Formats: sequence, C-alpha cells, structure tokens
Amino acid sequence: MESIQAIKQRFGIIGNTPSLNRAIEKAIQVAPTDISVLVTGESGVGKESIPKIIHQLSHRKHNKYIAVNCGAIPEGTIDSELFGHEKGAFTGATSTRSGYFEVADGGTIFLDEVGELPLTTQVRLLRVLENGEFIKVGSSKVQKTNVRIVAATNVNMFEAIEKEKFREDLYYRLSTVEIHLPPLRERQEDIHLLFRKFASDFALKYKMPTVKLTDNAVQILTKYRWSGNVRQLRNIAEQLSVLEQNRTISASTLQNYLPNTSSNLPAVVKTTKSESDFSSEREILYKVLFDMKSDLNDLKKLTMELMKSGNVKDVEKENEHLIQKIYGNEDNDASIYEEPVQQTEVLSIPEHVASNDIIEDTQDKYHFAEEIQEEETLSLQDKELELIKKSLERHNGKRKLAAAELGISERTLYRKIKQYDL
Repeated sequence: MESIQAIKQRFGIIGNTPSLNRAIEKAIQVAPTDISVLVTGESGVGKESIPKIIHQLSHRKHNKYIAVNCGAIPEGTIDSELFGHEKGAFTGATSTRSGYFEVADGGTIFLDEVGELPLTTQVRLLRVLENGEFIKVGSSKVQKTNVRIVAATNVNMFEAIEKEKFREDLYYRLSTVEIHLPPLRERQEDIHLLFRKFASDFALKYKMPTVKLTDNAVQILTKYRWSGNVRQLRNIAEQLSVLEQNRTISASTLQNYLPNTSSNLPAVVKTTKSESDFSSEREILYKVLFDMKSDLNDLKKLTMELMKSGNVKDVEKENEHLIQKIYGNEDNDASIYEEPVQQTEVLSIPEHVASNDIIEDTQDKYHFAEEIQEEETLSLQDKELELIKKSLERHNGKRKLAAAELGISERTLYRKIKQYDL
C-alpha cells in the first residue's frame, strides 16, 4: 500500500492538514474493496481527486473510469445518458445507444453533484446499487452491470432528504463510506503552499517570472475566507500572474483582487422574543383591559341615569361626551337608545307574563326605577333570576326559545345561566 505522501505526489495534492491527510487515508483504505463511497465537501475543494485515487488503487484500475456531472445533464436526457436508450424510445432517438453504466462495466463511475439527480433517476440508480440491474429507456430487457459507484455532493444531504429532494434509502446505499474534504479556510497552513504551486504552474504556462507575495500579503491571503475554496485561490493566482507587471505582490495589490465578502456575511436574526418584548405586550394588554373596565362603568352610569329620568333625549344630550367615548361615530344620526334592551342587555318583560308577578302598581312609570334604586342592584338580579327560571320552565329548558321570549341573545342567556348557576 502506497503512503499518503506518495499518493499526494502521484495525484498532485498539496497540503499537510490533518483533516486532508485523514481523507486521503480513508480513500487508500477503501480502494481495494467494491463498496460505494460518498465524497462530501464545499464546491471547489477538489472532491474529484478522491474517486481517481480510489479507482487507481483498486483492482478495476485497468477498466474504464467515467466521471459524470449530474448537475450539467438536463433532466429529460439524464436517464438516457446513464442507462442508454433503444431506437425510437423518444423523439430524436434514431439509433440504440449504450449508457455509462453499460460502457463502464467492470470499471468505476464517478457521479459528481449526485444531489442534483431527479427522483425518477434516483430510483433507477438505487436498483443498480442493490443488484447491479438496469433497463434502457424504451426497453423491457433487464441488463446486468458490474460497476463501482463513487458519488460526490456539496449539498447538505439530510436537508435534501427532509425536503424530499433526495431518497433516504439511496443516501445510505451511496454513503457506505463517507469521505469529507475540509474547506480551504480550515486549511490555513496549506493556503500559501497552494498559491506558490499555482503561481509556479502559471509562470511556466505563460513563460514569465513567478509572482511572489510579501509577508503582509501572505497574512491577508491566509486570513481570507475563500468561499470558492481551492478553485478561487487558483483563479486569483492566475490573474496576478497575467495582469501584474511587478512580480512582487504587496498587500494592497492583493486586496484589489480579493472580492469584498463583508456583505455576504450571515445576518443575525432574532428568532425568540426577549423578556422586554413580553413585558411590553403585557402592558398593552393591561391597558386594553383597564379601558374596557372604564367603558363598562360609563355604560352602567348611563343606564342608571336612563332608568332614573326615563327621558332618552335628555340623557343623550347631557352625556354627549360620554356617549361619544363609548360608541364613537357608529351612528350619530340616530339615538343610541332606540333599542335599550339590546344595548344594555336589560331583560324585557314578555306581554303574557302576569303583571302581579312583577309589580302591582303600574300606573306610575317611574315606580319601578325608583324601587330598583332604593332596593339596590340585588333586587334587579332577583327579578332577572325569577324571569329566567320561569321562561326556561315554560320552554322545557330550551335556551333558544327562552332567549327569544326574554328579548336577549342566546349567548347572553347562557352567560346568565352560568352566572346564577342554574
């Protein structure tokens, strides 16, 4: 078995970070087997190197190695590309075509960006992984293939599974062994080494002196976030090699080539309410409740004055400000007391109820109100309770009919029943 350092030299891998060495070590260990491998990592970290190492160190190294970018193939043709098609299977299929799984029989297929596969294609791929069988598009004949699959992705597979964009069973079949490549920002000691390698390669390619960085420029280079990883670093090295006349690159010069990523930093979003937020809400709620209590007291005052005087217009005129406060501008043209029973929820007296059940002397229209005032509110409650009981008995406990007879809503009657524990 070759050493990690020998593998790095053979495949042109630069870096000594422990996490990078661990990834290469896992690739070396898994290569002699036929189990599936999933390579994970951000875009631009060099995931394509791992499948090459696995293929070259396996017993399949003399057979075909095919790399397929799943994200670059249109959804309508990817099944044909991977599994082939029969003549006439669809418009434009003028001849029978062999797919990658047929061509690479005995070898290795690298499925890059496997997370972009359509769900229908994922079902076909799962069958290949489970029993090595596939069917060409437009055919009913089952074919066999002996292919080792190495897949790679830069998406969070668990999120894709949650959103039902990737099959969970396929994920576990692909990731028998998972190899993770670290992003460049976690390999700070490797960044300058990589830059020097790229600068040397471009100097040779374009036949010009190699660019070099000052100490300050090296510090900026290693502290930069590198969202595009190794691919972005390579592009910066190429730009500097081609565009800069001065082959010693200062910190200020380097900064001109580094995109400003401050605007791309994640914003802190407050997802939970603070204690002050809840305190403010409580204060608002208390204020609303106090206002409601004040309005209710004002309403009681108006009702009592109406019962004393019996003159609606006088009460309305004298308490114009109070009425405006309680009712607003809902109906300025009409008197708010046109239906006093509904507004104040004072029970009306049915016509067929005997007068002696309520009051003996009905000649004086003020007698009832004066008696209520003298006997306090308790006597009004007794009369209310008595009327409710009689009405409910008369209608055999049917609240709807009793409420209609009493001239109040069924909801008000239900509240009175609960209040008096009937």
